[in-house]
Amino acid sequence: MRQENQQKRRIQIEQAAYELFEQKGFAGTSMLSVAKKAKASNETLYRWYGDKHGLFMSLIARNLNDVNAVLTPEAQSTGDPAETLQALGPKLLELLTSTRAIALNRAAAADTSGALGQALAKGGRETVMPMIGAIFKTLIDDSGAKGITTAEASELYINLLIGDLQTRRMIGVLAPLSDAEIAARSARALRLILKILH
Repeated sequence: MRQENQQKRRIQIEQAAYELFEQKGFAGTSMLSVAKKAKASNETLYRWYGDKHGLFMSLIARNLNDVNAVLTPEAQSTGDPAETLQALGPKLLELLTSTRAIALNRAAAADTSGALGQALAKGGRETVMPMIGAIFKTLIDDSGAKGITTAEASELYINLLIGDLQTRRMIGVLAPLSDAEIAARSARALRLILKILH
C-alpha cells in the first residue's frame, strides 16, 4: 500500500477507534470492533498497531502532533506574552475539552494498569506545561512580579482556564463548550492571572 493511502487508512481506523472508545469505553472496545467499524481487516490492525494498547498509543501520538501543530506557533511567539496567552488560551481550552481529548481520558481512566494514563500525561501535560512555563517566565520577568514562581503561575493559569471542565466532560455532565463559552473562560483566566502578576 502506498504511503499516502496507508496514512489515509490509519486516519480512518483511528477515527473509528475514537468513536468506539467514546461509545463503549476502552474495555468495551475490541480490535475486531474497530476493524469492522473502519471496514479494515483485523490482520491490518494487529500488523500496524500490535494490540489495543498500541492503537491507543498511536492515538495519543497523533493527538500530540495535532496539539503541537496548534499550540507551538503561539507558544513560540516573541511578542507580548499577554497577547500570546490571549491567542493560546482558547485553542488550549478547546483542545483539552474536545471530544477526542475526552475519549482518550476516559480510556486512560478505565485502564487499571495506569500505563495509558502515564502515556497520556507524557504526551499531554508534560508537553504543554513547558510551553506555558516559557510564556510565564517572560511574563514574570517583564512584570517584575515577586513571590510567585513560573511553575506556580503556569499551574494557576491552567487551573483558572480548565478547572474541572475536563472531569465534568468525562463524566457526561457537561456538553462541549461553545465558542462563546471558550472565549469567555479564556478571557477570564487571562484577566485573573494578569491581576495576580501585577
